[in-house]
Amino acid sequence: MKAVRMMKAGRPLEMQEIPIPGVGEKDILVRVHAAGICHSDAHYRAGRSRVEPLPLTLGHEVAGIVEKIGAGVRELNPGDRVCLHYNITCGDCYYCASGNEQFCVAVRMLGHHVDGGYAEYVAVPARNALLLPAEIPFEAGATLMCASATALHALRKARLRGGETVAVFGVGGLGLSAVQLARALGAVDVFAVDIKPEKLDLAALYGAIPISAAGLGPVEEIRRQTNGRGVDVALELVGLPTTMSQAVGCLAPLGRAVLVGLSDRPLELDTYSQLLGREAEVIGSNDHLMQELPLLLDMARRGVLDTSQVVSQIVRLDAGQINDRLDQLDLFTSDVRAVIVP
Repeated sequence: MKAVRMMKAGRPLEMQEIPIPGVGEKDILVRVHAAGICHSDAHYRAGRSRVEPLPLTLGHEVAGIVEKIGAGVRELNPGDRVCLHYNITCGDCYYCASGNEQFCVAVRMLGHHVDGGYAEYVAVPARNALLLPAEIPFEAGATLMCASATALHALRKARLRGGETVAVFGVGGLGLSAVQLARALGAVDVFAVDIKPEKLDLAALYGAIPISAAGLGPVEEIRRQTNGRGVDVALELVGLPTTMSQAVGCLAPLGRAVLVGLSDRPLELDTYSQLLGREAEVIGSNDHLMQELPLLLDMARRGVLDTSQVVSQIVRLDAGQINDRLDQLDLFTSDVRAVIVP
């Protein structure tokens, strides 16, 4: 089968012809119909996050059709439409047993530690597959497994309650999902902060109050529009010290800032005025949980979460096209959400 693979950190991905993966007793083989190109994949290719073993097929946002099942698989059948949870876990350790499987002592991430979806086929444990409702296209189903799932997990980490207010910093794939999910979970006002007018316009279509970070300071503007109080929850989805500081700076008393954007740079805070004096919290959010995905899929099936605007570019299973897209992500030159359709 064809697969676009990472051969070495800092080098372009390459097309290879490799064997179709085998299927163990409790595994399934999935013919890939869509694989999202995530910003994390650009970090992997650049070597900012270690990928091993190499060579490896990237791609952790995957949807497709079950091609083959192992002898011990009972809950799935060939022909089923599925999307894949990307954390492959042991199921037995303390973290798995306590419902925090992203910290599994033996976790292996699809497209990071084991071959992923930039290929014609991928094999995973059957327990990592969720049935994809017919109402959700494969392309949207793939992106739900990362961007939307991460946004939902962050809102759950924030302990968002009905009647509260939310600020979302960064209105890309995660941000658009976060805006919709926050409103679905009962937020009365959701502020969307970005520097690009077209992204703010799209957020506004989903009921957000747009705040341009290219003009007035977003913290001051949010406080102005909340009569000086600030917001109860702020999600930081960019990964820059400036936006992280702004997320904390716009909090109301007892507010919670959830940091999601990947960053290797430090965050500096005024400990008293920003945290202690307000009894505010800064919370890290990492990935998502399998148990959250059925709710997410049902919200997308019912249209509570609109996925129609998420995917804005389709590319083929072609090393050149995929590398071009990763270049754009690495340089922040394009904000389109691209999905590979083999």
